[in-house]
Amino acid sequence: MDQDDILRARNTLLASGRRTPREEVDAYRVLAHVSPAAYLPRLSKALQRLSYNTNNATWHPDRLALCEEAVAAARAVDPSDPARADLLFEALNSCQRALYTLGRRTEGLAMRAEMLAIGRAQADLTGKSAVVGLGVWAAGLSEEGRHAEAADALTESMAAELPGGPRSGALAWSLLEWIATLADAGRPTEALSAFKTLVGMEADEAANDRGPMACHLYSLIGYAQMQDICGRGEQAAAVRQEALALLTELAATGERKSWSGYQASYWAVLLTFYGADSERPKSGEPRPPSGATPMRWSPDVKQRYFDSRIALREEVDALAPRATEDPDQHLAELVRLHRVLTVRSAVYWQDRTHLFAERVRPLFDDGVALARRLAQHSPADGTPTLAKILVDRSTFHTTTGDFGPALADFREALSHLGEAA
Repeated sequence: MDQDDILRARNTLLASGRRTPREEVDAYRVLAHVSPAAYLPRLSKALQRLSYNTNNATWHPDRLALCEEAVAAARAVDPSDPARADLLFEALNSCQRALYTLGRRTEGLAMRAEMLAIGRAQADLTGKSAVVGLGVWAAGLSEEGRHAEAADALTESMAAELPGGPRSGALAWSLLEWIATLADAGRPTEALSAFKTLVGMEADEAANDRGPMACHLYSLIGYAQMQDICGRGEQAAAVRQEALALLTELAATGERKSWSGYQASYWAVLLTFYGADSERPKSGEPRPPSGATPMRWSPDVKQRYFDSRIALREEVDALAPRATEDPDQHLAELVRLHRVLTVRSAVYWQDRTHLFAERVRPLFDDGVALARRLAQHSPADGTPTLAKILVDRSTFHTTTGDFGPALADFREALSHLGEAA
């Protein structure tokens, strides 16, 4: 190495004042040749920082190249360094996200597999039962339609998580993903068992003021739907009566204490579960991992899912006049497409709190109006659909604190199902 380059690099790092990420990377690149043990880890971390500009929340134009260099630097660290595994795991995590953003899913999934291998090695070394990387690996498998493998991975992960208890609500998110993946994998008995665990935990958390009553309500409604899917109508009706009692209490008293608002995100995940029967995914096309929050979706799948709202809106608008002219042919399809649009829009807007209710409420109202038309035109098929869409709107009302309208919608839904209290 040129000695002047080494001197400039050291002066950059020793100089007073704030260094830019680019200056750090340039300095560490030089010094990593001189003292790899000291500077390769710093270079790997600095490259990851450079790939994302925190000041304006933008990715570097050469994001993938920077992330690949970060992986290469982490791989070059001496294997005897105890920090190497964590360093390489984080570098691979950054790189797989960049690959997924560019649609290079096969390479991204391969990096997730390497992350899992690191997690397994670390678990063996430390004797811990939890394997880091299982969740992101399962999500990748689920997106590719490899539901059986994803369910196995999450079952292994849950075996380590369940003994730890609710952990301030963290366990609930894992259970949601496990339940949905088990259902996708065609393992309904296990899914029902896991749902029962979730419902019991949420009931206990709400009863002891450790969690929102609304989350208990959403889990009950999802559990009832799972019972219906499994052909257990009587059990489903009994669970809905539990939900009715809880919603009646909420309408009378509201939540017993104030919560941070994460229950809206919880609702959005379960809403995709409630509305899954309206989806018709294209064969071979990646789809969001069932039961997972959008934060766990790969970037390209998330972009495609949310961008689809534009085409769905156009389809709904184009189909509406035809459904008026020929309801036999088009009204049921219009109701289905509108429900898909509503669910995707609700998931998109739920974390944009200042616009959420304003943007989503009209969609739920229009969906109920369309379902009423279908129920009047074709009672046999339309009435159960109206009940589902009323439940959708009922749960939406609870996210905005409108428990009275939520209760009215839920009671009407039960009357259409022949389950009025």
